[in-house]
Amino acid sequence: MEEKAGQKVNSNGIVTWVKRLGWGAFAFFLIKGLVWLAVFFGLFKAIT
Repeated sequence: MEEKAGQKVNSNGIVTWVKRLGWGAFAFFLIKGLVWLAVFFGLFKAIT
């Protein structure tokens, strides 16, 4: 741990935050991709 201006900076907390952000981004893009697949599938079924 480092000290900055009398406060301790918890680098472990930063790592946890970045991991959470990574999982959030993964979930967002997964859901977005599945929605696009459903849209294209629906359009394909509507056309044929």
